Amino acid sequence: MKLLTFNPFRTLGMPGISYVKPDHMFNKIDEIRASDVLLFPEKWQVNSLVYGLNKKIFPSIQSIQLGFDKIEMTRAFWSIKPDLMPYTEIAGSSKATIERILDTFPFPFVAKEVRSSMGKGVFLIRSREDFLAYAEQNDVLYVQEYLPIEKDLRVVYVGNTVVSAYWRIGGDSFHNNVAQGGKLSFHNIPEEALQLVDKTAKALGIDHAGFDVVFANGKYYFLEFNCLFGNQALVQQGIQIEKMIFNYLQDQFPPLVPPTTPYRHIS
Repeated sequence: MKLLTFNPFRTLGMPGISYVKPDHMFNKIDEIRASDVLLFPEKWQVNSLVYGLNKKIFPSIQSIQLGFDKIEMTRAFWSIKPDLMPYTEIAGSSKATIERILDTFPFPFVAKEVRSSMGKGVFLIRSREDFLAYAEQNDVLYVQEYLPIEKDLRVVYVGNTVVSAYWRIGGDSFHNNVAQGGKLSFHNIPEEALQLVDKTAKALGIDHAGFDVVFANGKYYFLEFNCLFGNQALVQQGIQIEKMIFNYLQDQFPPLVPPTTPYRHIS
């Protein structure tokens, strides 16, 4: 089976895999057509690859498309169970909507940019002025109740199973992300949260994601998931995610025998 990647850094060590720069996609269409599975396409490539060329991709189209947009992700969660996430409203930024949100959400509450990751684009709204400043910069308002938590749980899901889970502890910081200075703990990982991630990922067709889970009000909630997640904690645990992806592809598309030729670059 022929594998081709659009992101060589996330497929390092996979045997016999070819590489095409995303921007060269249409110049290398024959190599793409000849490949069996295409790995880590960018969001803009997905529709052409899946619908135009009828190719298999990894991560799944659900992982990429839902992970790219918090609105679509939230609606997908709602379709499974309305309370999988903290209370959330998505609305346009009209003056009437702004006033309604200010009347609905007590301070503090959370506002997010629709497309962001690593804790960026997430704001703790403490006042009317804070929210007006956020609304001025965002055509779509994504507003969520504030949960008083000191840590969140990152659950890494690859293929059809949880491969890692760890707490991100922010201390006095609003953001718990490692990129924002959060500390890691691999102890006392709740099985209930892992089962929730596994069930939800299978329901949505997600096969490569880092899910952010919190515990509040006596239950677990999803905050979001990221299709492309950091690997600092995985490296610390000695987990080689590329091997797990390759093994998953072997199971999904047998026989996937490693070719004898070395890693090949298509310029």
